[in-house]
Amino acid sequence: MSDGVDALERRLSLLEGELRQARRMAALGDLVSTTTHEFNNVLMTIINYAKLGLRHKDEASRDKALEKILAAANRAEKITNGVLGLARNRGHERASTDLAKLVESSLVLLEREMQKFRVQIELQAEAAPPALVCGNEIQQVLLNLLTNARQAMTRGGRIVIRIAPDPAAGTVDLTVRDTGSGIPAEILPRIFDRYFTTKQGPDSSGKGGTGVGLAMCREIIESHEGRIRVESTLGVGTAITLKLPIAKADTASSAMPPLPKLGVPLGNDRVAR
Repeated sequence: MSDGVDALERRLSLLEGELRQARRMAALGDLVSTTTHEFNNVLMTIINYAKLGLRHKDEASRDKALEKILAAANRAEKITNGVLGLARNRGHERASTDLAKLVESSLVLLEREMQKFRVQIELQAEAAPPALVCGNEIQQVLLNLLTNARQAMTRGGRIVIRIAPDPAAGTVDLTVRDTGSGIPAEILPRIFDRYFTTKQGPDSSGKGGTGVGLAMCREIIESHEGRIRVESTLGVGTAITLKLPIAKADTASSAMPPLPKLGVPLGNDRVAR
């Protein structure tokens, strides 16, 4: 009997691993779809300025064209590196990770989408030690939270991403705060339930509506021995904080200098443990 139970447990563990991999590939597919449009914009910039340089023979026009082409090519390189980083890193090993750099690389991938929906993003990064995380999994969570925040602001708005240490808890906190519609108090306790969603289906960008995203985020954070804290008020917005363990062996930080804290208190606090 115990052999049968052991076999079932091994099979369950294998299936859970395959499900995690499938989710990661699905997230990568969404990301590729988003960045394809941005690549088209970059290519059009390169083509148009190349034509400009060929039409105008004077040195000033050609220099301007070459500068624009170089800037567009550098942007294309950043986008490519971000996508390839997600595609290559399929393991689950945790390492000392600078969250500010992780956020910056993620924002490059979503820049066009945020501009399209008139969403401004501000990064507030205090000096903080690295977190002990699997970088690509935390990036997957971050991209999901940013997409949710963008969808909550149908007429545009503002997202503030804040990174700050919490020495007492032994964590580095990564908060995504939006100025969206907020989450009703009666729904808040259910937002991490699998397949629970208030959305009618994918939006115009093809994202959302399955009720899997936040459940997956909680699983990833809990696997890191971290926590998710959610605060929301109707008509004010929502803030989701990832409390991630500090990398004990490496406390050096290359994070950005401290910036002012956004002072918008939100109620209806819920902590997912």
